Amino acid sequence: MCDNMSEDVKKIAVMSGKGGVGKSTVAANLAKALSYDSTVGVFDNDFHGPTIPKLFGVRDNKMLSSTLGAKPVSVSPNLKVVSIDFLTPEEDDPVIWRGAMKMKATKDIVDAVIWGDIDYLVIDLPPGTGDEAMNIAKEIDNLDGVVIVTTPDNVSTPSVAKSIRFAEELEIPVIGIVENMGKFVCPSCGEESVVFGSGGGEELAEKFDVPFLGSIPLDSSVNESGEKGEPFVDGDSGAAEEFLDIVENIKVSLEEV
Repeated sequence: MCDNMSEDVKKIAVMSGKGGVGKSTVAANLAKALSYDSTVGVFDNDFHGPTIPKLFGVRDNKMLSSTLGAKPVSVSPNLKVVSIDFLTPEEDDPVIWRGAMKMKATKDIVDAVIWGDIDYLVIDLPPGTGDEAMNIAKEIDNLDGVVIVTTPDNVSTPSVAKSIRFAEELEIPVIGIVENMGKFVCPSCGEESVVFGSGGGEELAEKFDVPFLGSIPLDSSVNESGEKGEPFVDGDSGAAEEFLDIVENIKVSLEEV
């Protein structure tokens, strides 16, 4: 599959065992950071809760088609996006599909989209290890790996374990674990506070013998950036600084897997 994409493209799936951990935020900001010196495509594979277009501020754009295939929406000269969200008239219109429909949609998108000359493809999967994750593993040859997003608390442990087992079963390398919503640093006094626990991501990485890629602090700029459609990695916050380190760790892990 993926005849319309170079074999040299690094294909990264971003997944989480449960919702609400900031997986799409990580996927969007990873893609934006990679686009600083590379050309990147983003495939929003979350059919029921697509958020990538909103995170990039391009929700009102539309995908166009040509005789060669479908054209992604351009976010910047080095960054382009494909999402079912571009095909629904209103943001709150539900996509009411069973598994077979999602399988067909994934195949159609993979076969039809003309990505052009890209260096990376970042795939934002929905939470869990269901249809979409299985379909991506089937339709996109030789995934270079998965990045698993979690939070510091123990509630995420079983879901992270399932994501890792999923990757192992399908022989997809685990690039590593990203911990989101880490320590909160007061913007006024600089004092650190623990809100959602501490060290959970690092402990999980050690437990399952996978790389720990880093922790994103709990920072208001992250939420604000999502509302504005401007990736927080473009800013000068502590979260942006930490995330750029995470991206470098992902690049290193990709070279090793």
